[in-house]
Amino acid sequence: MLIQLSIRDIVLIERLDLAFEIGLSVLTGETGAGKSILLDSLSLALGGRGDGDLVRHGEDKGQVTAVFDVGMEHGARTLLRENGIDDEGDLIFRRQQSADGRTKAYVNDQPVSVQLMRQAGQLLVEIHGQHDDRALVDTNAHRTLLDAFAGLTDEVSEVARLYRLWRDSERTLKKHREKVESAAREADYLRSSVEELEKLSPQDGEEEELADNRQKMMKAERIAGDIAEASEFLNGNASPVPHIASLVRRLERKSHEAPGLLEDTVTLLDAALDQLSNAQMEVEAALRKTEYDPRELERVEERLFALRAASRKYSVPVTELPALAVRMIADLADLDAGEERLARLDAEVGLARENYDAAARSLSDKRHHAGTALAGAVMAELPALKLERALFMVEITTDAGEALAEGIDVVEFHVQTNPGTRPGSIMKVASGGELSRFLLALKVALADRGSAPTLVFDEIDTGVGGAVADAIGQRLKRLSERVQVLSVTHAPQVAARAATHLLISKGPSADGSEKIATRVATMAQKDRTEEIARMLAGASVTEEARAAAKRLLAGNG
Repeated sequence: MLIQLSIRDIVLIERLDLAFEIGLSVLTGETGAGKSILLDSLSLALGGRGDGDLVRHGEDKGQVTAVFDVGMEHGARTLLRENGIDDEGDLIFRRQQSADGRTKAYVNDQPVSVQLMRQAGQLLVEIHGQHDDRALVDTNAHRTLLDAFAGLTDEVSEVARLYRLWRDSERTLKKHREKVESAAREADYLRSSVEELEKLSPQDGEEEELADNRQKMMKAERIAGDIAEASEFLNGNASPVPHIASLVRRLERKSHEAPGLLEDTVTLLDAALDQLSNAQMEVEAALRKTEYDPRELERVEERLFALRAASRKYSVPVTELPALAVRMIADLADLDAGEERLARLDAEVGLARENYDAAARSLSDKRHHAGTALAGAVMAELPALKLERALFMVEITTDAGEALAEGIDVVEFHVQTNPGTRPGSIMKVASGGELSRFLLALKVALADRGSAPTLVFDEIDTGVGGAVADAIGQRLKRLSERVQVLSVTHAPQVAARAATHLLISKGPSADGSEKIATRVATMAQKDRTEEIARMLAGASVTEEARAAAKRLLAGNG
């Protein structure tokens, strides 16, 4: 994995751009040059704890950006996608730290929580210092490392799946039991309610249809009187039609006696008679349309009022009465068939537990065998790391009564650093330097399994020299053939094995002020010889030291 690191206005750093290549990269320099600041900056970009003191003096805020070139199927990309973060191209982690303590986190220019940044960062880079060996602090990680060593990923996933099935079936059983018990307490009410609702038989959309029909009939009732009055006027004894017809006949007779005087009047009166005749027919038609059966209105109102009374009684809208009836019938069926289903669900829970127990026991057996193998692999690395009198043990406590999704085992790494002392948890027994070397042995034994694609070791060689430092360098080199390794080191034996050598130094700031700034330079072969000679000889570099440095580099070329 390729990493680019850009740092702005962090303590001792004004502006710094770095690129870490694959293989083993070492960072060396005088004490206080700023090596720890570089690691703090990388940790900040990975979601580490922010602090206003990290901001360069005189600045309002600092910023660190880390760019990772990783495969499309990497777990960090999956985690980001699951949280709605665009993961196309390189992964760009950016962290802004204000001097007042406020901090902002971004991934691919999208704001994220520091927690999500940290979770994704831990899948990309592991930073191991003398007092922060995260792979060893959490005992849950011990189990994960053992499973990775043994290649038990599929078995662990299957146990987790069976655990979920078992717990889900238990929840289903519990829910059904509570439902049956509740139904049993309300059995009489439930039966009478089901009987009432079945008799009522509410239908979907019935209330709206009934209300619409009732409204139409009531409107018809209100206007039927006026229409009947109009019909009586046009067709009854007081109808003007006979009088107008008689008048038309008389005028027709008179029109012969006075030609040209009454013809238009007769024509208009004939038209009026035609219109009155049409009006008579329309009124009769309207009267027929307003006819309704009062008994039907009574039936509609009784049905509508019955539905609304049931709505009030059961505290649900009328539209939900059909669904309520279905639920109550189902509840009654559950009550009637409850014991039978309870027995079936109980059997399902038992079978699910048996399947989980069998898979968990099988996984546990494989872990026990793998624990012995892992302990042996780590032990094989210890003599060269000046831990030849130490013991490394994988303690596995199995308790079927403590079933978890991860299985029934608690895995913890124990060590005995000296014969005759009591073994104990690695975090409690091993010193800082020993812890780092145990971690290195563990990482070598695991190869590239259970590891982030980049490992960072901060002064893992502190307090050792000579053959032990050379052994550490050998193992870091071996690790770098499978994962990217960055190491801050004071050991020339480690520095000589690096594919990339970065020199950390500090001096006056580029702006000409009195401020001090940290710089990083990638060293050429000639410069590497001088730096390793300095590491061998100290402040005064001799020709003998240069010769020794050349031999170290030649032997590791």
